[in-house]
Amino acid sequence: MNIFKHEFKTKLLSVLIWSLSIAALIVLFMSLFSSFSADAALLSQMTESFPEELLIAFGMQDMDMSSVLGYFAILFVFCQICLAIQAANYGFGLVSIEESEWTADFLLSKPISRSRILTSKLLAALLSLTLTEAFVWMCSFFSVHIFGSGQEFQTKALVSLLASMSVFQLFFLTVGIFISLLVKRVRSVTPFSMGLVFGLYALNAFGSMIGEQSLEVISPFKHFTPNYIVRHAAWEMPLALISVACIVISIIASYLFYQKRNIASAV
Repeated sequence: MNIFKHEFKTKLLSVLIWSLSIAALIVLFMSLFSSFSADAALLSQMTESFPEELLIAFGMQDMDMSSVLGYFAILFVFCQICLAIQAANYGFGLVSIEESEWTADFLLSKPISRSRILTSKLLAALLSLTLTEAFVWMCSFFSVHIFGSGQEFQTKALVSLLASMSVFQLFFLTVGIFISLLVKRVRSVTPFSMGLVFGLYALNAFGSMIGEQSLEVISPFKHFTPNYIVRHAAWEMPLALISVACIVISIIASYLFYQKRNIASAV
């Protein structure tokens, strides 16, 4: 039984749907850039009329939408939400799918350790996320070049922004696995993944609006703020390391919990 191949095959359709959906979002949004940049002064005047709290919540404060990367950074916030939901779906469903379908006891009856099962599933999820990220990389560079109205942009800033996807998705994947092992049973991954993603997004937005860093600091949406990355062409490392620490802790805890987890039998 090759668990890795089976898990990867089951995710291929999902990878294709997520990749094409995010690609369509990027191309559609970037195709409007020339219209926005032509009326940069009017756009700046319009955004200045928005409440400061609203601009902060969507990461639009001090954002130059007349520049192609400034415009792309706003788009990338919505890409982050999509990428987070995909990763969280894989995380919550990684080990819970067999339990919800009552096939876990069949899998665990095979001559293979639980650690190997979890590792195979995790590698399949990582490869699936990597394929989506690679597609987003290609589509992003293509769109910025094609729809950038010939503007020069800092390649390092765009690379830093796109590279943040790996740690960002790993956070939601591993935390999703860990939470799924804490609860008794995950009947549907959608409520859990949506709750985790939008809960952390709202926490970041609310913390930013009221200036409470203790709230926003635990959200990866704060750790990898597109606006900051584009302006500095680098990650905010102290915050990025918080995400890395959460990933490491979640992986270790998941292996420990999975070893001791009581698996419900179908009979």
